[in-house]
Amino acid sequence: MFSEADLSAIWLTLKLATIVTILLMIIGTPIAWWLARTHSPFKGVISTLVALPLVLPPTVLGFYLLLAMGPNGFIGQFTQALGLGTLPFTFWGLVVASIFYSMPFVVQPIQNAIESLGKRPLEAAATLRAGPWDSFFNVVLPLAKPGFITAAILGFAHTVGEFGVILMIGGNIPDETRVVSVQIYDHVEALDYAQAHVLSLSMIAFAFIVLFSLYWFQGKRGVKVMKLGG
Repeated sequence: MFSEADLSAIWLTLKLATIVTILLMIIGTPIAWWLARTHSPFKGVISTLVALPLVLPPTVLGFYLLLAMGPNGFIGQFTQALGLGTLPFTFWGLVVASIFYSMPFVVQPIQNAIESLGKRPLEAAATLRAGPWDSFFNVVLPLAKPGFITAAILGFAHTVGEFGVILMIGGNIPDETRVVSVQIYDHVEALDYAQAHVLSLSMIAFAFIVLFSLYWFQGKRGVKVMKLGG
């Protein structure tokens, strides 16, 4: 059913989505925590920056990330100083770009979950002399678990479906940057509609299962998926 090139693209897509989801959970949690707890006047600005990929055309985001990762961009100069070279048209370039592109799909569910807890659980933990890490791992994490699970599912699923940013940053290099969405584009360009159907129907089935599972999970837990802005 799948060609060797299709299987390679599927493996690369799953590898990319897994790495991006893990990194986003590590990076997105402190951002979501700060947005949920702060009264800073900068909260609106940071919330808007996090949510920008929801409305920006992927090619716009991809274009500026391409410049930033290039030899004269701030990310490119940083990676070159570390001896890593530049990131465009590499797998790790896709990872960095996907982190920016999928950021709101991870930060906002976690932020919603932390905000819904209120102050009382943390105040109760403080009266028992729990430290910040104890409070987070033993109070916040168990109570906000549905939000973290929703964030991981959405972050993974959104990364799987990327196309515009992927093409701008990674191009179409077999076994390096050619993920499923680009492979479908390749099949269509070659007028190989039969293989395009196989991959596209697989993506539709994947999207349906993810969304159905998410709505079922929300129905069980009463979790909000996302909200725009702060």
